[in-house]
Amino acid sequence: MYKLEDIRQIHLEITQKCQAACTMCDRNINGGAINPHLGCNGVLDELTLEDIKSIFKPKFIKQLKAMQLCGNHGDPIVARDTLEVLQYFREHNPDMWLSMNTNAGAKDDFWWYNLAQCLGQNGRVIFSVDGLEDTNHLYRQNVQWKIVERSFHAFIEGGGRARWDFLVFDFNEHQVEEAREMAKRWGVEEFIVKKSSRFITGHTSEKKESHQGQNRKGKKTQLLKEPSSDALKNPALKKHNTLVEKYGSMDKFYDVAEIACRVAKTGSIYLSAEGIIMPCCWTAGRMYKWWHKDPKVEQIWQYIDRAGGKEKLKATKYGLEGVFATGIMDDIAKSWNKQGCNNGRIKVCAMKCTKQFDVVGSQYE
Repeated sequence: MYKLEDIRQIHLEITQKCQAACTMCDRNINGGAINPHLGCNGVLDELTLEDIKSIFKPKFIKQLKAMQLCGNHGDPIVARDTLEVLQYFREHNPDMWLSMNTNAGAKDDFWWYNLAQCLGQNGRVIFSVDGLEDTNHLYRQNVQWKIVERSFHAFIEGGGRARWDFLVFDFNEHQVEEAREMAKRWGVEEFIVKKSSRFITGHTSEKKESHQGQNRKGKKTQLLKEPSSDALKNPALKKHNTLVEKYGSMDKFYDVAEIACRVAKTGSIYLSAEGIIMPCCWTAGRMYKWWHKDPKVEQIWQYIDRAGGKEKLKATKYGLEGVFATGIMDDIAKSWNKQGCNNGRIKVCAMKCTKQFDVVGSQYE
């Protein structure tokens, strides 16, 4: 795919921990019980500052253009060393772009102010806030609005550049303009209406009209539905029926869809909270789907096994050089030219990186 010296961006998931229980997040079973495949013996994974220092040496950091804290399961504000990790990257590369995605529901004013000071003008925080005081918690379960509001203010008052991503559903679509005006008053630099891609099921690739949330006790909570306004729906979802009619099924479409890898273009790699290096969060995200009794039924494990197993991909143990030496990056890239996912073509890449059905990019149109 590319060589270590070509890496220019890092996507870092520092922790699998989160105080929220979002109902479409793979960390939870529909917002309820924690994904049983995460962590070890009930302890969720998290990277420390020392882990980061052992993986990313100052010389390597100097070649980077950007580092993003986000991931598949956790929220960086819950991790112990998030601020110190960002300060470490900033110390060794004052010009690189640093960013973080968060639900904003934790940490005190002092922490947020110091975060703003660390990021400076070469960075930002993307606040994932999906509604106002009476609605945000319907999807972002367990997130308290008063803490969200306080976090916004402390970060912006510290000179931080803030972006507000508003994930729109039927229950909050009437608040989009009110939230946009609030963002202006607060000094938010950019307000984005995000059109969910998750009304396509992750295991069958079929469209769904709704998604039932639940709490830790298994009781039903908010029923999630797409917004009623077509202008607020993900435009790529309209292509779903057309593709099914043309190819017979989405799986048959994925067998032949042209793959244009997003991360190869930017020279990006992903580091999970386990310390595992993968090309991107989507390939890593197929490792632990909660709806499988055995997560290794997912195709991505074939590539992991050919690389020598999961342990061989741990940069905390083998370093970046050791992980790249397994050949997993090239193995995945070579599969793109194969015909048929049952013939070795990697399905997740066809799902996430095809121009014909760009459900990811279309979230921001």
